[in-house]
Amino acid sequence: MKKYIYILNAVSVMAKLLKDKRIEGVLYIDQNTGKLTFKAYNRQSREREKDRLVKKLPWGWVKESVERVKVFGSFPKDFCMAQIIGLMNEHNQDAKNALIDKELDDIEFC
Repeated sequence: MKKYIYILNAVSVMAKLLKDKRIEGVLYIDQNTGKLTFKAYNRQSREREKDRLVKKLPWGWVKESVERVKVFGSFPKDFCMAQIIGLMNEHNQDAKNALIDKELDDIEFC
């Protein structure tokens, strides 16, 4: 049994297919015409600026995005809990100092 499918925006769908892309969309029976219809989703690629590294720390890093300041720390389990908590405090203080240094570098002196 052959079925004919009407494709909305057939030119753009065909261009994507020729670039070996998959097309996501919805296949439905049109209420007005009663015919099988395919409508491709209009997917927008999301371009965002990469995070800027403020400083690499011994146990992680401090990065800055457009809206946030990010701090990452990963500590080995070889240390006891008291040592890990101490390393966390040092890591947090190093991150604070990195942000202060960055802010001072951004200020232009006369």
